[in-house]
Amino acid sequence: MEGKKKGNDKKGSWEEKKGWNGRRRRRRRRRKDMHNIAYSRLGGLQKSLTLYRKVPWWDKILEPDSEFVVRWNLIFLVTCLFALFIDPLYFYLIIIGGPGCMRFNTRLGIVITFFRTIVDFFSLFHISMKFRTAFVAPNSRVFGRGDLVMDPSAIAMRYLKKDFLIDLAATLPLPQIVIWFVLPALKNPSASHANHTLALIVLIQYAPRLFVIFPLNRQINKTTGAIAKTAWAGAAYNLLLYLLASHVIGAAWYVASIQRQDECWKLECRKEMNKTHSPSCKPIFLDCESLDKPERKAWLRSTHVLTNCDAFNDEKNFEFGMFADAFTDEVASAVFYEKYFYCLWFGLKSLSAYGQNLTTSTYSGEILFSIVICSMGLVLFSHLIGQVQSYLQSTTARLEQWRVKRRDTEEWMTHRQLPLHLQERVRRFVQYKWIATRGVDEESILRSLPLDLRRQIQRHLSLALVRRVPFFAQMDAQLLDAICERLVSSLNTKDTFLTREGDPVNEMLFIIRGQLESSTTNGGRSGFFNSITLRPGDFCGEELLTWALVPTPSLNFPSSTRTVKSLTEVEAFALRAEDLKFVASQFKRLHSKKLQHAFRYYSHQWRTWGSCFIQAAWRRYVKRKLAMELARQEELYYTNILDQDHHSSHGNEMMVGSEGVGETSSTHGSSKTTITTNNKKQNLGITMLASKFAANTRRGVHQKLAALGPDAASLKMPKLFKPDEPDFSAFQDDN
Repeated sequence: MEGKKKGNDKKGSWEEKKGWNGRRRRRRRRRKDMHNIAYSRLGGLQKSLTLYRKVPWWDKILEPDSEFVVRWNLIFLVTCLFALFIDPLYFYLIIIGGPGCMRFNTRLGIVITFFRTIVDFFSLFHISMKFRTAFVAPNSRVFGRGDLVMDPSAIAMRYLKKDFLIDLAATLPLPQIVIWFVLPALKNPSASHANHTLALIVLIQYAPRLFVIFPLNRQINKTTGAIAKTAWAGAAYNLLLYLLASHVIGAAWYVASIQRQDECWKLECRKEMNKTHSPSCKPIFLDCESLDKPERKAWLRSTHVLTNCDAFNDEKNFEFGMFADAFTDEVASAVFYEKYFYCLWFGLKSLSAYGQNLTTSTYSGEILFSIVICSMGLVLFSHLIGQVQSYLQSTTARLEQWRVKRRDTEEWMTHRQLPLHLQERVRRFVQYKWIATRGVDEESILRSLPLDLRRQIQRHLSLALVRRVPFFAQMDAQLLDAICERLVSSLNTKDTFLTREGDPVNEMLFIIRGQLESSTTNGGRSGFFNSITLRPGDFCGEELLTWALVPTPSLNFPSSTRTVKSLTEVEAFALRAEDLKFVASQFKRLHSKKLQHAFRYYSHQWRTWGSCFIQAAWRRYVKRKLAMELARQEELYYTNILDQDHHSSHGNEMMVGSEGVGETSSTHGSSKTTITTNNKKQNLGITMLASKFAANTRRGVHQKLAALGPDAASLKMPKLFKPDEPDFSAFQDDN
């Protein structure tokens, strides 16, 4: 039994151990699965982050109205204008290097090639950007701006079909290739060949470089509205384009002059070759590379080519026409900056004069060039004058409108025969309004904006100024925004009555700058006048707020209790009656007791009523005090009189008793009658003295009251009515 029991114990312990190991294996398996899931998720996240990081910026699709694209378009526009300036400089590479020869200016060619290469890199980057710039689908422009096409293949196909060829032709470095690779590879290169080839290449590539600007201009105008943000910038931009055209005309005139000179030399050289002239002229002599050869020196001493092709020679058979100035003024052999400015002046002069200053020969090429100059001058100069005039007129348009309005006002005042003082006030108001607003209608501008933007602008313009009003400083932000949204500007010149006592009040004014005089006579009562000065931060027209806070106000506006007059030029914000009523009906916060007490404290109407109430109470107190003092003096006086009568009567009785009791009855009767008569006389005198004292005392009281004022003297106070209070019982107090 014990063995069996031990076996069962071993079996149970083994089964327990087996179950515990199984649970441990399952726990490990679950933990391993959780780790695998976590690692897989983390790996997926890392993979997505890696893929996101691997996306280069140049593979992203750009929106055409993004800030980067807009800024790049402006930069590339400047680059294109610089390219149009650089290319004509290639015409200045061929110069007159000596007597009867031309040469290539290598130093200038290196500088021009360097800047031209930089411009080509900008153009290449622009092409790559256009492959990654989205466009608006044409079929989505039914409403709004349309939908952007972000597919790279669609963008590339559209660009290849539309503008790629022109951009590529404008980007190719053809002048650099011709100068530094093609011409040196020729067997017999000469400056004349370089001049003809280079001029042809530059002129061919100048057309696509010019056409690139037009779509770029349209894109900038579409995204930003205009290239020039100001009138002066627009005028300067058009003047720059006109100077650029003058620069091109001047460079073309210079290269044509060099070609005309080379043509004359070749013509005279061929004449010498046909004659028996020794040494005979060779075309290579016209290149400055043969300047030191003995053959050329010998030919130069005996040739007539230079004299026959001299522009100063009047007997020459060759006509230089409009190109003679290049040689008579020694432009062809001058240094570069002198040559450039002379050619720029020639182009500017020719375009401005429409080619009328040009003297041409019968050479057809020269005549065609003159026709081109005349046509370009007519078009470009008219365009320049029109654009500059419209830009400058835009800066003075409002000034001219103000002048016309002022002239019309003067004519109207003269026609209506207004008094001089009224005319002067009208002139001051018109002048002050122009200085303050410059003819800009702020209300129309704000009305054209969206509601949220209009609120933000009104908050920026008037919130700080409204918070300067102590009554509004205790309001919350929502209520202040509603008030700021409905404020309008108000301008008033000196000695202007904003409102008069008894007139209906249709707006509240919150003073920003200037001073106002607010006075009242309490409805025209005689002997009553109250005046205060309103400064920045104060307000007037508080009767309108009381009217707006009434739950069921009348249709009639409240009457003004004060007369408000401007002491200086005043700028203020006005809150109209209908706007104030709307705010009061929409925002119950305006009906709180806290704001009601703040309104009473800062209202000048309530302050005037409070001061008059305190003054009347003080006068009543002085009156009662004087009456009490008079009563006390009279009581004290009569008390003294009675005390004296009592002492005198008591003394007489003592004297009678001391004379003797044994007197006769007759003597006693006569003495008693005498005492009674004397007492009556004495009481009459005392009464007269008391009445005289009372009259003197009353006279002194009247003098004191007269010194305090006519109201106190009459002891009748004028009744100043308490301002009306709105009925707040219909609304629940927020506090």
